[in-house]
Amino acid sequence: MLLGAFFALPITGCLKHTRLLERPQQPQVVLSASGAQLIQGLNQRYDQIHSLSATVLIRASVGGASKGKVTDYTSLRGYILLRQPDMLRVLGMLPVVETRAFDMASNGSRFTLLIPPKNEAITGKGTVTKPSPNPLMNLRPSVFFDSMLIRKVAPDELIYVTTNNRVERDPHTHHLVELPDYDLGILRRQGDSQELIPVRVVHVSRTDLLPYQLDEYDGKGNLVTKTLYSNYQTFQGIPYPTRIIIDRPGDGYQIALTIQKLTLNRPLANDQFQLKIPEGTKIKRLP
Repeated sequence: MLLGAFFALPITGCLKHTRLLERPQQPQVVLSASGAQLIQGLNQRYDQIHSLSATVLIRASVGGASKGKVTDYTSLRGYILLRQPDMLRVLGMLPVVETRAFDMASNGSRFTLLIPPKNEAITGKGTVTKPSPNPLMNLRPSVFFDSMLIRKVAPDELIYVTTNNRVERDPHTHHLVELPDYDLGILRRQGDSQELIPVRVVHVSRTDLLPYQLDEYDGKGNLVTKTLYSNYQTFQGIPYPTRIIIDRPGDGYQIALTIQKLTLNRPLANDQFQLKIPEGTKIKRLP
């Protein structure tokens, strides 16, 4: 009622002021897809990539607004090997001297992390059972794997699709652009109840029907990982992002990957995912 009374007043020039706003540009192409087509595209991209070998730049940041500070670490050159269904190897090199800063290998259920500069190694399960005060020590292979290769929608999972519009500033033209998208939500039923648990949400751009963001949730509905994808390029006929930012808000760290070289579906042997711990290395075994 108060708002209605306000607009009923005889408005003069001294009581109002109109501001001009920049109007976002519309995309030239807006694609449409059904929920079934979005699932098909997601599953097809997963099936197309059996393995990958990448040369990357790895940059880590620890902290955030809740901590009141952010610590950025020096970028490292690194290598990533991935093979379905769960094999992963991530190697980071120290600047200048080009020796190993860290080396992590995983078969999906267990992992080994070697830190040569500290003469230390960590082995354990692929999940965190007792969080470390050092956020980067809570990093597990599945975080890399699930961010670099978005998993398929399982037959027993439920979905929903919503539409949205983002407004961003183009980094090249500096103009505002409106970017329509689909949000593909993937859920599972809690037992036989009516309760649905969010598993992940894949945000798909309607300009090319490729994912630009992945939100992953734990069993309590907490957001655990947000991954951003950009700068897609085509490798062997398959579009793949060359910029991947993995954000773990609860753990307080962020990993940015810039892919410099990528080879898809090259045969990778089992021994490439095995890591031998040198004699004399201090070993910490996690439960």
